Amino acid sequence: MPAFSRRHLIVLALLTTVWGLNWPVLKIGVTGFPPLSFRVASLWLSLPVYALVLKQQGSSFVIERRYWRRMALLALFNMALWNALMILAIPLLSSGRAAILCYTMPIFSAVIGQLAFHDRLSTRGWLGVAAAAAGVTLLLWNEMARLSGSASGVALMLGAAVSWALGTQLLRRSTLPVPLLALTFWMTLAGLIALTPLAWWLERSQWQLPGMATTLAIAYNAVLALGFAQAAWFFLARTLPPLASTLSVMMIPVIGVFAGSAWLDEQLHWQDFTAMALILMAIASVLWPVRATAK
Repeated sequence: MPAFSRRHLIVLALLTTVWGLNWPVLKIGVTGFPPLSFRVASLWLSLPVYALVLKQQGSSFVIERRYWRRMALLALFNMALWNALMILAIPLLSSGRAAILCYTMPIFSAVIGQLAFHDRLSTRGWLGVAAAAAGVTLLLWNEMARLSGSASGVALMLGAAVSWALGTQLLRRSTLPVPLLALTFWMTLAGLIALTPLAWWLERSQWQLPGMATTLAIAYNAVLALGFAQAAWFFLARTLPPLASTLSVMMIPVIGVFAGSAWLDEQLHWQDFTAMALILMAIASVLWPVRATAK
């Protein structure tokens, strides 16, 4: 397991808070507003945020033509499929349980890494994956009967988790000689080229001016959940091994569950608290320093 730098830990803490609170924000945002259109609006508004930061940094926007195909593949899994499947699932699930299903991602990432990329996980790594899986299972315990009536929501969110897991594995192995924020900008734009026509086709009859709650949710997503946190996640995914980056953010669904309980009156049970302890164990499996081996 890698040693996290101070910068990694600060980015991780901010990312966890922003994305954890975003799950009830997403639920509020899509209440009475078409979900795919909500996400597309947020993504479009995040582009000026990336562009402004790139300009202030003096970084280049340019991606050479020979890298476009690889960038498009990264955008397919990290942006287009992930965003479409995730946001379409949100209206069908409680915000906390949507977060829990989404964060089965580390489990899928570990399996994909083992099967497709021949990763070799340590015993400690597998224990972390097992603790995360147990935590997710416990958090879903009291939802099984209700979720059986929302099979499409479950399937969509699990599909989003698989897409995110594969995208993370591909991003970690990407050698594109492009500044990370520029790559984020172009992946977002590539994802929008796919998602904008889809939103128009599926939801144009439902388009309306967003209310205040939806407008604030779009702003939160554009500036914080996407403009800051998406780029922060790509930084972690690109600079840490996949298991470390994925398990290290497992506190996000815990925040999502408790924020949903506080803001949306979603009921908590003993499984939620036990699962939080298991998820903290999963995080510790990648954050706890490894003792150097004597030579």
